[in-house]
Formats: sequence, structure tokens, C-alpha cells
Amino acid sequence: MKTTELPRWATGFVLPLLNLLSALLVAALVIHLLGESPAESMKILVDSAVINPEGLAYTLFYASTFIFTGLAVSIAMKAGLFNIGAEGQMYFGGLGLTLAVLAFDATLPPWLLIPLAMLGSALFGALWAFLPGYLQAKRGSHVVVTTIMFNFIAASLMNFIIVKYLIPEGEQNPASRVFADSAALPTLNAWFPLFGDTPLNIGLPVAIVALVIYGVVVSRSSWGYQLQATGLNQHAAHYAGVRISRMIIVAMLISGALAGLAAVNSVMGSTHYLSLNFPAGAGFVGIAIALMGRQHPVGIFLSSVLFGALIQGGFDLSLEKPNIPVETFVFIQGLIILFCGAMENFYAPAVLKLINATRKG
Repeated sequence: MKTTELPRWATGFVLPLLNLLSALLVAALVIHLLGESPAESMKILVDSAVINPEGLAYTLFYASTFIFTGLAVSIAMKAGLFNIGAEGQMYFGGLGLTLAVLAFDATLPPWLLIPLAMLGSALFGALWAFLPGYLQAKRGSHVVVTTIMFNFIAASLMNFIIVKYLIPEGEQNPASRVFADSAALPTLNAWFPLFGDTPLNIGLPVAIVALVIYGVVVSRSSWGYQLQATGLNQHAAHYAGVRISRMIIVAMLISGALAGLAAVNSVMGSTHYLSLNFPAGAGFVGIAIALMGRQHPVGIFLSSVLFGALIQGGFDLSLEKPNIPVETFVFIQGLIILFCGAMENFYAPAVLKLINATRKG
């Protein structure tokens, strides 16, 4: 029987895999043009980012941040919203956790301080996402435009706050003071010594728990059904009793909170102080992760690990192969976004034709 739509296994696995392979093929061509062997370069990257235990720890450390930004974009996409503002929301979330830590790191024990800082990051991230969500729901202002603008506003505002209020007296580095030891996230090398002296911390299991909660809520709850109904057809969802305006605002609040939580791993798990531009593009990587992972928890996890491996392996590869600059891997990330986003259905007609031919045969 001839089918006109791709099955879920094809859209959820085959197409993303083909898109990823296409991006890597173009990247291999670029590496070849730079005068290096693509096969040897891939071996170095895999060894550095996956095979080596310490490299794997760094890969998972980066992935811990990307999981939250990927979830932030995904939850908004489920409601039919394209939240481009995860970068700014993560930045503002970092301010929330920093204010909590600076106020209480001298008095509270870690088991109270760390959850309080996480709450502060989520609240500030949600706060930064509220106005774009409200404007979309109540005034029809497109959330893509407003969230992009809010990224620039967040960068300027954070620059002012850090330079004006958070730099310790007599210091020149544009950053807050270093947090007390009580604000440091426990590292996983205490339980897994093979990871060595790396910043991989409890942010990873927290991110995995967030993935599980996301998957259960979106696919197994009535609210998740309403969320997806809103994204698929707002008019039908409205007639089914969903309050569209409230759903849009709530979805953006949750999206912003998740983006804000991405700051916890970067700030409390690594630098231990708030610095300028600490998100370093993680919010934008979250867009690629949500697209490539098809907003599915397993897909988000695997995509996050992939981008973490590109960062970790790309850094070591650029050291061993000077002809391959670090910027090459920003280019590869862009290729993945291109093939998994703008060209996500490029192979769909061919895959559909192959499936029909197989069934006919």
C-alpha cells in the first residue's frame, strides 16, 4: 500500500541522520581543501571527545549546558513559538544565580545555596522571556523579532550591571567576585575517578532529569496535549477549550526558565564567577539542538552530546592540525543548522519513494 507520509521512525531518525551525514560530508570537503586528511581529522576528533575519558568528561560538561538550551527552544517550539532568545535568557539567568550566591554564599550551606541559586537562575530567565511571550499573546508581536531584540538588550544590560555594580573594588577584570566554595557544584570525578580533574558536575544528572520530566509532561499529560495542540493549530485548540494567550505566556515562561538554568552549569560548575558574555553562543546552539533532535528528549540528548563533542574535539584538533582553525567548527555547527533546519526535509521525497518501492516489492 502506497503511503503519502513518512513514518515516525523516518522523520525522527533517518532524516536527521542523513542531514547530519550531509553536513559532515561538506565539512570533510572543507578540511580537505585546507590541506588535511578528513579521515585522520575525524579520528583525532573522536579520540579527543569520546574515547579519551577526560575528553568525554568535557564533552558531557558542554552537553549539560546545551541540554537546557535545547529544552528551552523545544518547549517553545511545541507551542508553535520560535524562541531565539535563549542566549539572553541564559545570560539573565546567570545574573539571578549570581545575586543569590553573592548574598548568601557566606552564610548558607551548599545543600541550601545551590538550589536557591538554581531557583534564582530559573526565575530571572523566565522574567526575561515573559515580555516577549506577553507581547506575542496579547499584542501579536512576533516572538522571533522580540526575542532577538531582547538578546541585544540583555547583553547591553548585563555589561552595565557587571561593570557598574559587580566588579570588586580595585579589580580590572569585568566579572563578579569569585564565589565561595559552598557555591561550587559537586564534580562527578569523586564518584568516577576516570574523568580526572574536569569540571563535569551534577549538572549532567540534573539535565537528564529535566529531559525525563520534559518527555513525560509533553507526551503524557493533558497540559502537554494542550501545548502541542496550540502549536499544531491554534484555532482548533481554542475551540477545544485551550486558552491560547495563557498557553503562549506559560510556554515562554518555562522556556525562559530552562534557558536560565543553563547558566548554572557554566557559572557554578566552571568559572565560579559571573563574567561578560559567558553564554558564548550556547543559546543559539540550543536552536540547532531542538531542530536536529526534533524536540524529542532522546534526540535533544544525542544532539547535545554531538555539539559538545564538536567543541571538545575541535579544540584539540586545531592544536594538532594548525591548518584547521577553531572557527572551522563554528562553520560545521552552521552546516548542521542549515541541513537540520532550513533543509530538514531535503531528503524526504527520496526516502518516501524508497519506502513505497520497498513495500511494493
